[in-house]
Amino acid sequence: MNTDLLHRLIASPGVNSFGEVTSAPASHKETLDRAVAQAMDSGGFKAQPSPLSHPLVLSESMSRHHAGSLEWPALPKALGPHLLRQLEPLAHSLRIDLAFVPSGRRLSDFSVLAMDMDSTVITIECIDELAAFCGKKEEVAAITEATMRGEIKDFSESLLRRVAILGGIPETAIEAVIQNSLRFSPGAQELLQSSRAAGLQTVLVSGGFTPFASYVAQQLGFDHYRANTLGVESGRLTGTVLGEIVDGRIKQQTVEESCVLLGVNTDRAIVVGDGSNDLPMMSVAGLSVAYRAKPAVRAKAHCAIDFGRLDSILLGLCAPDMRR
Repeated sequence: MNTDLLHRLIASPGVNSFGEVTSAPASHKETLDRAVAQAMDSGGFKAQPSPLSHPLVLSESMSRHHAGSLEWPALPKALGPHLLRQLEPLAHSLRIDLAFVPSGRRLSDFSVLAMDMDSTVITIECIDELAAFCGKKEEVAAITEATMRGEIKDFSESLLRRVAILGGIPETAIEAVIQNSLRFSPGAQELLQSSRAAGLQTVLVSGGFTPFASYVAQQLGFDHYRANTLGVESGRLTGTVLGEIVDGRIKQQTVEESCVLLGVNTDRAIVVGDGSNDLPMMSVAGLSVAYRAKPAVRAKAHCAIDFGRLDSILLGLCAPDMRR
């Protein structure tokens, strides 16, 4: 059996919408140690030295603000999938995210960071908030949820149905949503800062709308953004979308084009999303991350953040200020 130190088990705590910690891996250290040992035994893995003599180690140097980490330094590569399956119920009960990642992989090994906007970089669905202005938020939100779950397969049809409901809303509602409702997900700013510092091109690619994407891109420092354009006449939304709709296919195309411009393959891209329309661009990425995502998306991503901050992605990537 291969017992080279090729992979690490990273654990990060859950946070609330303000980024405040709601769980603490350090306090569950012994529980996780025992669970890892049991998972290895149940899978027939007998690493040398034994798991119990090399327990999970809390590494303060790997901390990123509130995204602390725990590390298992002696896991054989073949154990990863088995270990995560065994530990996932426990991790969820403790509100801890786990990821099994290659040791030594660095953020600078990647060239592009592409992220979805609504419910990923920001905590809201902008179209739902706009719908609140005409008293139809629940109607629009129901379509949004069905689309993100993949129950409505055609994203373009779904978007057009929802936008039609917005017809007649004053254009000023957009600025009101930005000022009163739009909030960044915990860790979004830190993830962008670290990615840019490591030389990555950062791209915001959204099935949402350009006024929001422009604001988010400017505030967080994205290099580029792509989103849908709402029709506006006489200061009111027309209930239409102008030009080509940014659906899953266009999202994937945007990631591919970003990589082509840099002369790299798409395996040099990190892609983060939460909905089914993010799956095409996630499928071509070297690292796909499901952020508080729907089950169908989570199942197909390389790793998932269910409880923690966006910048907990960095825990497994050895950003310059996080090396052991």
